[in-house]
This record gives sequence, C-alpha cells and structure tokens, in this order.
Amino acid sequence: MVINNIAQKIWSYCDTLRDDGLGYNDYLEQLTYLLFLKMADENKEKYSLPDVCNWKKLVNNSGGTLLEQYEQILKSLADSGGMLEKIFASAQNKIHDSVKLKRLLQLIDEDNWSTTDTDIKGEIYETLLQKNAENSGAGQYFTPRPVIQAMVECLNPQPGETIADPSCGTGGFFLGSLNHILENNKLTDKAKRFLKFDTFHGWEIEKATARLCLMNLYLHGIGDLKKTPDIQVSDSLNPMKIGKEVPQVKIVLANPPFGKSSSDIPTIDKNQSKKEGYFLREDFWITTSNKQLAFLQHIASMLEEDGRAAVVLPDNVLFEGGAGETIRKKILEELNLHTILRLPTGIFYAQGVKSNVLFFEKKKLAKAKGTKEVWFYDYRTNIHHTPKTNPITFADLKDFVQCYNVPDKNKRKETWTKNNQQGRWKKFTYNEILERDKTNLDVFWLKDDNMIDLDNLPDPEVLIDDIIENIESALANFKTIRETISE
Repeated sequence: MVINNIAQKIWSYCDTLRDDGLGYNDYLEQLTYLLFLKMADENKEKYSLPDVCNWKKLVNNSGGTLLEQYEQILKSLADSGGMLEKIFASAQNKIHDSVKLKRLLQLIDEDNWSTTDTDIKGEIYETLLQKNAENSGAGQYFTPRPVIQAMVECLNPQPGETIADPSCGTGGFFLGSLNHILENNKLTDKAKRFLKFDTFHGWEIEKATARLCLMNLYLHGIGDLKKTPDIQVSDSLNPMKIGKEVPQVKIVLANPPFGKSSSDIPTIDKNQSKKEGYFLREDFWITTSNKQLAFLQHIASMLEEDGRAAVVLPDNVLFEGGAGETIRKKILEELNLHTILRLPTGIFYAQGVKSNVLFFEKKKLAKAKGTKEVWFYDYRTNIHHTPKTNPITFADLKDFVQCYNVPDKNKRKETWTKNNQQGRWKKFTYNEILERDKTNLDVFWLKDDNMIDLDNLPDPEVLIDDIIENIESALANFKTIRETISE
C-alpha cells in the first residue's frame, strides 16, 4: 500500500504537466533524474556528486535560479563518467515552468527514500514504469510482470549464469531473474559480486529507455556509481556496428519489438551487405526485414551450448510463409523447441496483441533432429483479460509453470485426453508439426465456447473488446503479410 501511495502521488502530478505539453515518457525521465538527486542527498557518504547537485538548495530555489541550477546539475552529471554518465547522458530539463518544477521537487522531498530498503525503492520505480506503460504508447512493449515471472520460473536461472535481453527496455526480465535468484539461493560473496556486475547483458536502441533500465537496475542493487552493468545503447542485431561480436550467454529472456525493421536489415548475402541499408549476419539462416524474425535468429546465435531461451513473439511468427517457414524448420532441426505457451489478448496495454512464448534450448549439433516433440499450453481459448479491470496474474499461469517444471521433461503428461477435452497441455511430435502446411506452429485444439454456445454469450463489453482486439490483430497480420510480399 505504501508503494502504491507514493507512486500514485508522484505520478498524478503528470496530468498537471501535460497541460504544458510534457508527455508521459518525458515525465518519467525527469522523475528519474530528480529521484536520483533526492537519494544522493539522503546518502551523502555513498555519493560524491559535484557541489552544484545540492538538493536542499534546489528545493529552496525558485524562478529562473531554480531552472538554471537544475540545468547545471544535469550537465555536470552527464560529464561525471561511470553509471552517472550513462543515466544522465544527453539529459535535458523539459519542465520549463519553474513553479511546476518546484512543486514536483516538493512532492518528491516529502518522502525519505533512504528509510526504505532496495526492494521497496525498486518496486516504487517499477510501479512508475507500469503507470507509464498504461498511459503512453509504450504499452505494447511493457511485458506483463506475471508473464515475466512465469518465464523466469520455467528457465530457473542460477547464480553464475549470464542472462541477456537483446531488446531490454526498462529491464523487466533482469529484475524477474534477480528476484528468482535471490529468493532461491544463498549466495557467496563471489556469487553476489557476479550477480551485481557480470550477470546481466542488455541492449536498448533508445537512449531514454536505456537510462530507465539503468536506473531500475541501480535501485534494485545492480551496479554502482563506478561500475555499471552491461547495458548498451545500440542495435543488438548489428553488433559489429560498435565493433563487437555476438555475445555468447547461458540464458536469453526477451520480448522483441514487433513489426518491420526501422533500422538496417541483416542479410546473409555478402554482396547485399555492401549496399546501403544492409549489414552482414553470416550466422543467420535467412535474410528478412521482419524485426521479430531477425531477433529470433539473433537469439538462437547468442546461446551457448546447453543455453536456454524464452521469447515472447506474435502469432505471425508461428504461421507466416517465406522467411518465417524457413526459420521454423531450422529451429526445429537445430534447436530443441520444446514448449510454446499461447497467451491471451488483453494482457498488454496495447490492444490486439496476440502473442506466444517460445521456449528452446541449444544442444550439441548432432545428426538427430534437435526437436523431438513440442508441448503446447493453450492459455488463450476462452480466456478473457483486460489490463486494468481483469489483469493477468501469476496465479493464472501457475498451472502452466507446474506442467512445465516436472523434474524430468521426458515424463511430462498431457492434461488433454479423450476423456478431458478441456485440457490445455498437449504435445505434438516433430513429424506431426512438419506435416502441417508451412510447418505451421499456430496449433489449437480447444473449442471456443463463444463460437458455439449462442445462448450464453459473454457480456457486451467483453464481446466488444474481443472484436476490437481481433480487428487490430488482423490488421497487424495483414501489414506483416504485405511487408513479406514486398520483401
């Protein structure tokens, strides 16, 4: 309750600043700067900041003097090196009304952040990030925390393992992994240090989002002012652009951005790679401008031997032809694509997003096919969620996690049988998948109650939401098909 109260109090002031044209993302960015300054003031022995970064003086200033000091603070911190430089790089004051800036400072100053532990500070910040996702256009890319928790529970990251997210956003997968490791292990000093500085590797193409990720990690005890976690502001699909090779990691957790690539296109053709708008990826299976298909190939190339991945991907990845079909066949042949979780609509803040989680492992190359069977869990058919009135919870996904996490994956048991045709857990062999048109992984078997029982339709509001989501999902798929044809 304390967490929600503090976050709501600070976030509610955004509506006042929106009158001056300040968007939700800009507001969150300014909050990040000011919260850091407040905590630095409360922990002077921990922080050694330039003299201009005097919180008390900032709060007591007004008018042009306030704006001038705030701008000087941002510039001095951007030149400080280490994690400070990464958080404050290119930072600018976007609250130009000194009266409103002073009021925001006073709101933040009312609470003493040093009296709360790392977890609570982090949770407050996570709540602010979620509120931003609810209200801004970034909701499509904010992975629901219960989905993250379920993915992490299934992959079960251990101390000493490297964890990567090639499109890390604000760091949700990192925090889910961090919580899991801390709750399930007693760490040695060596393991604690590895967790703090060497476990997490992320790439984020947007500078503003990358600084939110760094702040989020910092508030959860990852990194310090001298040594930052490995969060790079770059396009992870094109590592050679910044002179680095594709990293090799034990675990990848990701929700890659949907849609067509807005940046250069990875190609397997050396001649094409010399043309403007392309770059070479010899480790890919096929050239594609479809962003999520490119990320799927990239993630497969990142995994160490015996590495494992869980990736959120839209429906079209499961069924579209062309590059999609080629990639599905390669994954089934060269990796062990053992599990697919079908997620319902209404769990992302952007409507119409139909998604799945693909779980796969990289094994030693052998003559035998990498995948023997694919297990599907259908948490979509006859499931209705909305982000605000009926949000998805971890309890909703607990049955899937239990089905997944049997001690021996070779002894999994289907919950769907001839006698229980409502079972959501069912397997299909490699040959059964290969026989499907275009190696289609868009598999479903449960009956949709809404399509059959016309006498017991759901509430009109649910029906309308379903229609909107289906139309928007169809439009998204048509756009992908158009892009594939033009490609």
